Amino acid sequence: MWLSDTQKIGVGLTAFGSFFMLLGVLLLFDGGLLAIGNILFLSGITLIIGFNKTLIFFARRNKIRGTICFFGGILLVFLKWPVLGMVIELFGFLNLFGDFFPVIVSFLRKLPVIGSLLNAPGISHAVDKITGSKLPV
Repeated sequence: MWLSDTQKIGVGLTAFGSFFMLLGVLLLFDGGLLAIGNILFLSGITLIIGFNKTLIFFARRNKIRGTICFFGGILLVFLKWPVLGMVIELFGFLNLFGDFFPVIVSFLRKLPVIGSLLNAPGISHAVDKITGSKLPV
């Protein structure tokens, strides 16, 4: 699978956005890092799938509650309420991107070290229950 140069930049921006959000949470909900992470994450997603598809993704009728919570959480982070904003944003994120978790788990199970850990008897059952995925046959 190949990516265009714009999509490669989008992957980088999304990764940096996720890193800045993780760092912001680890540094006791630093509002500046969380805001930068949100901006980078959204711009990266837009560059990966395109502007029109991004609008269509966030405007889907069955995901409107997730979209409102996601962008409401981002707004609260910008308005200096980082803890409440991240809680609401996490709820929206899970509603929006929850369908991708089984795909991510199946990809991670094919990796050498992480895959053997995820396929361990106790862990595989817990991961399958959480994500709704099944072990590959």
